[in-house]
Amino acid sequence: MITTEKKTAAIKSAQVHKDDTGGASAQVAVLSERIKELTEHLQANKHDFAARRGLLQMVGRRRRLLRYIAERNPDGYTALIKKLGIRK
Repeated sequence: MITTEKKTAAIKSAQVHKDDTGGASAQVAVLSERIKELTEHLQANKHDFAARRGLLQMVGRRRRLLRYIAERNPDGYTALIKKLGIRK
């Protein structure tokens, strides 16, 4: 489970403006943090198939949000994936 501090830090790193807490880029940043934590969990617990399913759902949701950002703002998309360290 992601901590509140990590979530706020992820949102602040991807905010478009000061009050942006639920925009697509902020959601991608939060999902990326959750994916990192769940990946570490699954490396230690290989047979946790429910967590694996949740991970795949999060990856799909992040992929859809990134596709939305790429269509609307290609420059913001490239900056976001570089900042988060996501490969295309």
